[in-house]
Amino acid sequence: MWGKLLLTVLLVFGLAGCATTGKSKSNSQCQELQDKLTETESRLQQKDEEVRNLEEELNKVKSEGLTVSQEFSSEGAKPTDKNIQTALKNAGFYNGEIDGKIGKMTMAAIEEFQKSNGLKADGKVGPQTWSKLKKYLE
Repeated sequence: MWGKLLLTVLLVFGLAGCATTGKSKSNSQCQELQDKLTETESRLQQKDEEVRNLEEELNKVKSEGLTVSQEFSSEGAKPTDKNIQTALKNAGFYNGEIDGKIGKMTMAAIEEFQKSNGLKADGKVGPQTWSKLKKYLE
């Protein structure tokens, strides 16, 4: 019985010694892991900020897109080519025949109208152009 007790005590002290000598190695590994964790948390915060910025941009684009859709839907539908020509003629930008065909003269008139109204002069009647041009139909 005393032999087993003595053997147990020696075993406990021996293992405690091993644990103590391995402790310094364990501390450096722990510090290394802590440094990696800190770096990873920093990267995560940067990525979170990027995600927030992208979400803000997406919401801005979505809200602008809704505005564009609402402009056309408030009119009921996209304007007809004849309505575009009529409005351009009433506004003094188109002198051709109102035939419902968007040709070179109509495109030039659209671009001139857009320039005069501070819009992007692309020759296409989108929601912004139509919101300003439709006033001349009445």
